[in-house]
Amino acid sequence: MYQIVAADARAPRDGKFLEVIGTYQPTAKPHAVTLKKDRVAYWMQTGAQPTDTVRSLIQATGLLHELRLKSRGFSEADITAEMEKWQENKLGRIKKRLAVKSRRRQAKKDAEAQPAAPAAEAVTPEAEA
Repeated sequence: MYQIVAADARAPRDGKFLEVIGTYQPTAKPHAVTLKKDRVAYWMQTGAQPTDTVRSLIQATGLLHELRLKSRGFSEADITAEMEKWQENKLGRIKKRLAVKSRRRQAKKDAEAQPAAPAAEAVTPEAEA
């Protein structure tokens, strides 16, 4: 389990941090990410720059999209509707990815189940004589 923290850039990597804003459990199936949305929003608005990994986790939860909509001045009703569309699109992408993986696994099983074709014997002019 990893803690997602807000830290000063000048602090050592494993040193002092400002606040714990979430957790990430990569061993859980599916991966579990919990974020304090209000605190993530606060730190992002005050200029915090997430690492690439944390940015991907924030994107995966949809919080980054929601923060962008808020910064553009959308109303709460519009944000709710847009987040529902985002969630449906995300589920569609996951289903599509799973279907592709399933087809690949099935193709691999089919290829392994079929015996290898015997190599064709080469006919040389000496063998005909």
